[in-house]
Parts: sequence; structure tokens; C-alpha cells
Amino acid sequence: MLDIAEQLNRWFEEGRDFAVATVVAVGGSAPRGPGAALAVDRQGTAIGSVSGGCVEGAVYDLCVQALQDGRTVRERFGYSDEDAFAVGLTCGGVIEVLVTPVRADAPVFRAGVSAADRGETAALARVARGPDGLLGRALLVHPDGSYEGSLAGPPELDRTAAEEARAMLDSGRTGTVELAEDGSRCPGGVTLFVESRVPPPRMIVFGAVDFATALVRAGKFLGYHVTVCDARPVFATRVRFPEADDLVVDWPHRYLRRTATDERTVLCVLTHDAKFDVPLLETALRLPVAFVGAMGSRRTHEDRNRRLREVGVTERELARLRSPIGLDLGARTPEETALSIAAEIVAARRGGTGVPLTGSGTPIHHDVDAREPDEARSRAAA
Repeated sequence: MLDIAEQLNRWFEEGRDFAVATVVAVGGSAPRGPGAALAVDRQGTAIGSVSGGCVEGAVYDLCVQALQDGRTVRERFGYSDEDAFAVGLTCGGVIEVLVTPVRADAPVFRAGVSAADRGETAALARVARGPDGLLGRALLVHPDGSYEGSLAGPPELDRTAAEEARAMLDSGRTGTVELAEDGSRCPGGVTLFVESRVPPPRMIVFGAVDFATALVRAGKFLGYHVTVCDARPVFATRVRFPEADDLVVDWPHRYLRRTATDERTVLCVLTHDAKFDVPLLETALRLPVAFVGAMGSRRTHEDRNRRLREVGVTERELARLRSPIGLDLGARTPEETALSIAAEIVAARRGGTGVPLTGSGTPIHHDVDAREPDEARSRAAA
């Protein structure tokens, strides 16, 4: 639901009632992940998507029905072995969708959508499976653990749900939590779906070179907040990098030591100059970031590794360095090189191998197993 917050916030401001269908569980080669949403207002206007087209019509009808009868429902869509043209996911995946009617004056949903639209950190926790009286009920949980709304169960259920949602928010995760109806942490009668909304992850590109211009565009396309840092003011200019969120003129290692990073941050070192690279990578390889990559030839890479060892970087720390940066696409141009770097970042984030899918037999989606519906797990084991 929060992935279409900007459009939904406008609907709230305009006083529109709507129904929203949210993917709460996936299995196999499902086209969209948990949190993907489609919403329909009373005029029949639709925004968003839950499947990239496979079951949009059926989900649209469920939203219309929810607006008419006011009931929250959970529906499962999967491939039909009997009829490949029946409503279902012909890609072989499985998705479970929670369809919830939302009034324009619903305070918790409105506050959650508004916070997400402003780019604030918050989590929306909804009952995705449970007693009819609880299904679709929601809490909005803030980073400090405070929350708005109620799941309409015992007070302990709200408190435990808020604690679990806050834990997921801390790591920026979206997924499900199993609780008992009394609020204990025993898997039981309540499945809570938690959507986390956190600021976009950072990509810091060091080196205001031509390749960086293309990489900034790729980083923005992937949803990163992109910073370009270079010690040379003649190159780190808004004219050269109009799409960068931030431009910093400073020595790279000095800037990295004073700026905020986290476990989602991506660091791309494109300077391939030892006087910049060595002090920068000495710092970068000791930070708990998601990705550290450096540009350069294999000869440059070997020389850089030697210099890093000389300043005390350990073999374990060196093993984190992805260099030469990028996947082997045969890239030549800055745009092709940016694509190869972006591809490696995605593969590292999602656990991909980088090999062609054709004939490989590897999973298309590497990060869905832990979120599969029970039925999908059974099918995979068959």
C-alpha cells in the first residue's frame, strides 16, 4: 500500500473512499513482491499493480466488491494446471492479496500514507489473517515505538504487534509476523503484515568522471539517494551531474568518515587513482555497508590491493571489495559500464549469480523463499 502512497495521499486529500489490494505473500516466480498494491476508488479509477498484469482484472473486481460490501478479504492467485488461460499467474507463481476498503476519513491509513508520501520512517502493520473482526485492522508504528490505531483485540496484541513492527522497521523490512490472538509471540491465530517505509538507501559515487554521470542515472533509476563526491571542484558541478541528489567537493575519505552510512549504503569508487582510492577504501572496507566496489583494470586492482595491505587492511576486509566493479557484460560506453555496475549491485542485494537465466536452472527470484505461502512451499517440495 505504501508503494503508491503519493497517489493515495491525493485521494485522501480529495475525500475519496477506495479499496486497496496489497500483496502480503508470494511464492515461486511471482511478478511483484510483498507490499505491491492496486487501489480502486468509487469512480472506478485504478492505480498501482499487484501482478504486472496477470490478475489485475480479478483483483480490480475484488476491490470494487470491497467498496460495495465493506468487507476485507484475502485471496490467493496461482497458476491453474487445468486451464492455463484461467485467472491466475501463468508464470507459475503464487500471490496472496489482502483487499481492504478504506474510507477517506480513516485516520491510521491516512496518517501512514501521508508519512510515506513525505518520506518519513514508519511502518503500517495490518492483520492479514485472523478472526473476521481483526482482519484488515491496522497500526501505524513510528521509529520510537509509539503507535496509532488498534487491532481491535486485547491491549497486549497491540503492544506486541507494535514491537514486532518496530523491529522490522529498524531493518527496513516488509513481511509477515505470526502472533497469537492474546498478543503472545507464539505462532497462532493472527498473521500480521508489516510494510516498512524508510528513506531511500544511499549510493555514494566517488569520482566525478564520465562513468559517474551514467551511474548517477542508473542509481536514481534503482531508487537510491545518490551523492557524488570529488576533491576537484572543476568536475563536481551541477552542470555535469544534474540528476545527483547531492554534490560534495571534498577528499573522498574525509567525506566518508563524516557522512552517515548504514547496511543499505552502496559505495562506488570510480577514481582509480591511488592517492584517492587507498585512504578511501581503507575506511570503506571497515564500514557495515551493503556494497563496496572500485573501478580499474586488473593491474590497477592488484596494485591497489598491495597498497591496502601495506596500510593494514586485512584479507577479510579485502574480500569485501568488488573490483574490478561490475558484471562481465562486455561494456564499453559509460552507459554500458553503469549498467554492468548496477547489475552487480542488484545481484549482491538480491543474492543473484549474474549468469544468464537461459539454460541456467537457477531461481529467477532469489529472495522469495522465506516469504512463500504455505501452498507454494508444498508445491515446490512436490
